[in-house]
Amino acid sequence: EHNGVWGIAQERSTRGAFAGNTARANGDAGIFVANTVDEEGGATDTLGTELRDNTLTDNRIGFTARRVRNLSVHDNSFTGNCNGVFVVGDEGRPQAGAMRIESNEISGNNKFCPATERLPAIQGSGIVLTGAADTEVRSNTIRDNSGATPMSGGVVLFKSFVGTKNTGNTISGNVALGNKPADLANGDTGKGNTFTDNVCTQSAPAGMC
Repeated sequence: EHNGVWGIAQERSTRGAFAGNTARANGDAGIFVANTVDEEGGATDTLGTELRDNTLTDNRIGFTARRVRNLSVHDNSFTGNCNGVFVVGDEGRPQAGAMRIESNEISGNNKFCPATERLPAIQGSGIVLTGAADTEVRSNTIRDNSGATPMSGGVVLFKSFVGTKNTGNTISGNVALGNKPADLANGDTGKGNTFTDNVCTQSAPAGMC
């Protein structure tokens, strides 16, 4: 807790297991998994890195997956952050994604974080995918994440900041309620992203609930 940047971070590594931790009030992500932060490159295959049973609260972002593939995020609690889960991809190949985000509690991530050189202001974001491919977001409870920033909402697909689109992602079987401006938001024009069997009341565009 109260670290200047990350609570726990892994770079250039595979087969990680993060289980049963509490990461609180850190300057950036509570848990951060990336290929590398000091050079460009395609997404690292983590060979099954796993996050489970963690409590991530009052951070800038609960969990960030940056330019990585093949990991699972399940049975965690994300509350009181500016953004609960942030999956970040870019133009590198292979593309970030091929992960499963399942059975997490993601609620009340309404802390306000001002804009930086890399990102706009963040508030009220449950799960955000930017430039991600072939990721499953399913059976999560995503409630009461509310804000008025570009990435606010329950589950948000947002084109990456270098213009890479989300493709082939599946958002299914989630309970997404009380999120503002929408429980489900697809602000991307990428192909093959599907929203099915979710419990929600408001989507952007309309018709996904």
